[in-house]
Amino acid sequence: MRYSPEHKAQTREKLLQSSGAIAKQGGFAVAGVDSLMKAVGLTGGAFYSHFPSKNDLFSAIVERELSQSVARLGDDAEVSRAKLQRCLARYLSLAHVQHADSGCAIPTLGAEIARADIRVREQAEHWLVRLQQAWAEVLGSGELAWAILAQCVGALVVARMLATEQRQEEVLAASKALLAEIVQL
Repeated sequence: MRYSPEHKAQTREKLLQSSGAIAKQGGFAVAGVDSLMKAVGLTGGAFYSHFPSKNDLFSAIVERELSQSVARLGDDAEVSRAKLQRCLARYLSLAHVQHADSGCAIPTLGAEIARADIRVREQAEHWLVRLQQAWAEVLGSGELAWAILAQCVGALVVARMLATEQRQEEVLAASKALLAEIVQL
């Protein structure tokens, strides 16, 4: 029985969503095609009707995840200092530290993106530059926008490395205080 194009598109979207969460939680490289497909209720053989290779799936995950991050963090006509402040507060939160699977892909998949082929890295660069440009417009400085982006991602990575919630909160609070002082948010 052949599935409709809509069904195939819906299945592809479920696969991207599920695979993105799995990759952000435990890493993309360690996830096998069979386990990724099983998460959406399909067999490994059905994978290739959606993606030519696992690398193509990774590329699609990067595109989806980073475009969503940019949409949430500042790629709209109403970017303001107040919105940037709200975004940074949500980003540098304990909930974000503890729920990697539903959070930003940059701190969780950044090392894998860095090792990926040039096409994936170019795609990541495209979305990161869009975010940086949106923030630069609000802040009046491209350098400051890059520095804030790096500070946020680094703070999240360090907080996730720590074993205790107290230390995680200390890292987040220190980063928020630094950003508030620098940016005067």
